[in-house]
Amino acid sequence: MRVLQVMAGGEHGGAETMYSDSVVALHHAGLEQLLITRPNPLRDTLWAEQGLAVRHARFPSPLLGWGTHRTLAQAIRDFQPDVCHFWMGRAASYARRGGPPNIGWFGGPYALKYYRNCQFFIGVTHELARHIIASGAPTEATACIHTFADLPPAAAIDRAAFDTPQAAPLLLSLARLHHNKALDVLLKALVQVPSAYLWLAGEGPLREELAALAQTLGVAERVRFLGWRTDRAALLATCNLCVFPSRIEPFGTVMVEAWAAGVPLVTAAAAGPKAYVAPERNALLVAVDDVGGLATAINRCLNDPALCQRLVEGGRHAYESQFTRDVLVRDLLAFYRKARDSGPSRSQARRNENARTDLGGTFFR
Repeated sequence: MRVLQVMAGGEHGGAETMYSDSVVALHHAGLEQLLITRPNPLRDTLWAEQGLAVRHARFPSPLLGWGTHRTLAQAIRDFQPDVCHFWMGRAASYARRGGPPNIGWFGGPYALKYYRNCQFFIGVTHELARHIIASGAPTEATACIHTFADLPPAAAIDRAAFDTPQAAPLLLSLARLHHNKALDVLLKALVQVPSAYLWLAGEGPLREELAALAQTLGVAERVRFLGWRTDRAALLATCNLCVFPSRIEPFGTVMVEAWAAGVPLVTAAAAGPKAYVAPERNALLVAVDDVGGLATAINRCLNDPALCQRLVEGGRHAYESQFTRDVLVRDLLAFYRKARDSGPSRSQARRNENARTDLGGTFFR
């Protein structure tokens, strides 16, 4: 089976990490793939090391993206995929009719209109799958397939590299520096956790604003901005507590990564964490934008080793039952087969594509 994997994607982000991790996992499982995506030095290097075939495209607005349309059309003719998997709405807006079946992936509650040329749909949570169906997609063509974490064992980072005392409690937040991630709430909560240091691993538009807020709050000496990192396992091995304060989070791969790494987790009750966290069993759950509640939960964990151990054990159970690499590969391959078996044969799809090309092509319908 051959799958064309298409994603526009930003420079950094959870959905981009999910895409990259998934295509690598599927590659190791023996799936033949061709990736179409924007250039990205870090991901391009990873994929080259893995032996994955990649073609680049710009993905502007579809009405202006004639070059991207041509790249996709040529890739379909050359690669002859059985299924085309479009990750997120920007990529899905380039899906073409008349060829292989198209799958649209939802990492958030996006409008179905951006997926109008898709016949099958994946939501990363049960709630998103319900949203897709409520928007008009057929129930039988929609599935929930969770993200996964597969962090290899990693040695802890020397805290001295970031001027952090070895004995100080260390909080870690893995997030884009964006309003939705509520890192301003975490900085305000840090005022009430005077013994702790905080590592913020991520990049985004609010870096300067968050640095200024840390200065205003008087916590800047205990906050380290690490930038975007690819060594998540090492960061998690270094910290005492993972904090995930997002205001808006359809799922949240960081939650799963903390569980996989055996790190106690404190999270705000955004949609994703609220759906999957068992409070007091695999994480402490606090209200969104609740500075005091977040500080209280952090202090509880830092002062109660038995609580932390319980959260770690509960997180490990949640991870192993739903969020492993093997579960994702099994479910995606099964869904690809379902989509493939519903569509035209590869030879018929190629004839359809050639006929469209002979007529000049209608790149966006």
